[in-house]
Amino acid sequence: MTDPIVDVGAIAHGGHCIAHLNGQVVFVRHTMPGERVRIRITERNKRFLRADAVEILTAAPGRVTAPCRYAGECGGCDFQHIDTAVQRRLLGDVIREQLSHLADLDWDGDVEAVDPEALGWRTRMTYAVRPDGRLGLRRHRSHDLIEIDACVIASDRLPPVLAQTWKADTVEAVGSSEGDQLVVLDGLRGKVPKLEGVSVVKADGERLRGKASVTEKVGDHSFRVSGSGFWQVHPQAASTLVEAVMTGLDARPGEAVADLYAGVGLFTAFLAEAVGESGTVFSVESDHGGARDARRNLHAFPQVRLVAEPVEHALRDQSLGGALDLVVLDPPRTGAKHAVGPIAALDPRKIAYVACDPAALARDLATFTGVGYRLESLRAFDLFPMTQHVECVAVLVRG
Repeated sequence: MTDPIVDVGAIAHGGHCIAHLNGQVVFVRHTMPGERVRIRITERNKRFLRADAVEILTAAPGRVTAPCRYAGECGGCDFQHIDTAVQRRLLGDVIREQLSHLADLDWDGDVEAVDPEALGWRTRMTYAVRPDGRLGLRRHRSHDLIEIDACVIASDRLPPVLAQTWKADTVEAVGSSEGDQLVVLDGLRGKVPKLEGVSVVKADGERLRGKASVTEKVGDHSFRVSGSGFWQVHPQAASTLVEAVMTGLDARPGEAVADLYAGVGLFTAFLAEAVGESGTVFSVESDHGGARDARRNLHAFPQVRLVAEPVEHALRDQSLGGALDLVVLDPPRTGAKHAVGPIAALDPRKIAYVACDPAALARDLATFTGVGYRLESLRAFDLFPMTQHVECVAVLVRG
């Protein structure tokens, strides 16, 4: 059967564009709005089809030659074929559509560029290991592995793991802002290759060689991040998000603040500095490793109260005391659905919501507006160039 031809419509959440074939919706990868393409169907179900563009018959403005030779095969990047400025415009369209559709909110902002804005930015990479011990990345929506010898979005801070063979299930390479290099191995089954100056740990935290953590620095604050603990992968992400949150909240001396899903204490440190010793910052993190790092990173701030339990539990059992002046939340990709109501019940004057998924953000903003808050501002940052991911900071106020 001949591969069909379709006219491509709007960008959709998820890194694909919308087309129609015989009355059925098709989500097409490797294309752009306004193009005419030949597609190959990759998945069928009753509601829609998935497809890859295999031939570009009419190209849209902004299409470029992909800088990566694995583009179209590797599932890690969605937009290698699109100029970076056009990528940001399309990401902005996705945010607008999700806010309008799910939260009935209008947003006329732009996605802000952050250097490096194209290649060489990713400071944490996780590879799967092929049967021959070489490292690879997975195809889109597949367990199939593609052996690679370079990744163009990977930072030169990373340890040189691609040149080795490994007896493990996954290999995570980490390069910090302070020059630390760490390899985290899951499913280790043999000896570890020697890499000069590189620390190695198991995924459970057991130290195999060197240090078990890296140091990240943001402004005047240093943060220990153990093993594969969470830290933003773009080298400018932490400072960019801290600036957006602190500017949006305008924290004052003496205020009571909650930093929810606090990780190793990034926002907590800057909030504690802003409210001073007369204020209070509750730093809430349930992950054992993150909570342990936060205890180390925040020991110099007597105004910080560490709460090592899930956010929903902390909100329910009144671990955060009574009313709060400010709340910061940086939830996982799925959002903060069950936390929104209890947060609003604490009556903060402002809430800063850091989100990596526009759909989850929109759903939670709809809930916040339903319990008495309104969106004061929303900024979006291109912290994952070449991919469909985008980071947002929304600031909400009472009334």
